[in-house]
Amino acid sequence: MGQLGIYIHIPFCQKKCNYCDFLSAPSRKQGEQKRYVEALGREIQREAKGYEGYRADTLFFGGGTPSLLQEDELERLMAALREGFQIEADAEITMEVNPGTVSRAKLECYRRLGINRLSIGLQSADDEELKELGRIHSWQDFLTTWQAVRECGFTNVNVDLMSALPGQTKEGYENTLMKVLALRPEHISAYSLIIEEETPFYSRFGSGGEEAGRLPDEEEERLMYERTGELLLEHGYERYEISNYSRPGFSCKHNIGYWTGKEYLGLGLGASSLIAHRRFSRERNLTAYIDKVMAEEGTVVWQESLSRQEEMAEFMFLGLRLTQGISLEEFKERFGTGSEEKYGKQIEGLIQKGLLYTPTEGRLALTKKGVDVSNQVFLEFL
Repeated sequence: MGQLGIYIHIPFCQKKCNYCDFLSAPSRKQGEQKRYVEALGREIQREAKGYEGYRADTLFFGGGTPSLLQEDELERLMAALREGFQIEADAEITMEVNPGTVSRAKLECYRRLGINRLSIGLQSADDEELKELGRIHSWQDFLTTWQAVRECGFTNVNVDLMSALPGQTKEGYENTLMKVLALRPEHISAYSLIIEEETPFYSRFGSGGEEAGRLPDEEEERLMYERTGELLLEHGYERYEISNYSRPGFSCKHNIGYWTGKEYLGLGLGASSLIAHRRFSRERNLTAYIDKVMAEEGTVVWQESLSRQEEMAEFMFLGLRLTQGISLEEFKERFGTGSEEKYGKQIEGLIQKGLLYTPTEGRLALTKKGVDVSNQVFLEFL
């Protein structure tokens, strides 16, 4: 019986952040969220029939802002998931939460439904930076949410942070890190801001934008990244992936599944899946998605079968995101050929450049220098 990660997409948010290009938006019509939950529940029930041979060991509610769901809406979805899928008793079940969108009643509902991991989107402890990002909360709002989360008994909590923000200094970013570290979350995800097209930030800070000079330069961004690793190591966190750190035993199992090629099923608007060497994604238009589900039509709008070459490349560049790197023996077992036969020239060249090394016999991983230019390393395998 195969293991499966399940992702459930909740596309609603109170306000679209200035940097965000995710498939999310505030609800535009009265009752729209309720209709979406009804459709999503039906899709869960329908899709589950094709996965009797799997056991789900991770569930992840992402968005958008899943914590905008009302208690009865979440209860409806969890009931459909538990009825339709074989979910392991100790499954990691994660809910993304934004400060100011959860009450104690909601948190107690999460506990009752078996949600055992929260991921809180803080981004910064500086109120001016939060305002610039377009976040709906303040640092104090986060602290209020944090206190409620702990008092309701959650002991596996991630905090999302961003660096290289407009006008941000290394000292300012370090202040955010220290404030968060004082709270001792089990997990910290720390990402550099990426200026995406078709976002409000792109017109201001993108190529040719009038305020592009307010962004930290590459050297400042690199120093922020390095300081993240130094401070978190000093406080007992292990970096297990390029941008993810945890106290021992608290790495995110769901995300590790993405990086190691585990099968996952995405449910809901625009959700992506990887099942049996096939990648597919669902309808991205909200009205069309709801209409298709209610008419009992399929919602998959794009799919492709992965070739052996594509799967080998993904094994390399996704696995190398993890600090433990990849197992060369596992590569051989999975593909019937050695990595040195397929990528020997690339691997040798990257080792000579000081970008890859063998941390232990039979494993290959990024060096510190390799992490700094990881995208260049990954391109070698495409």
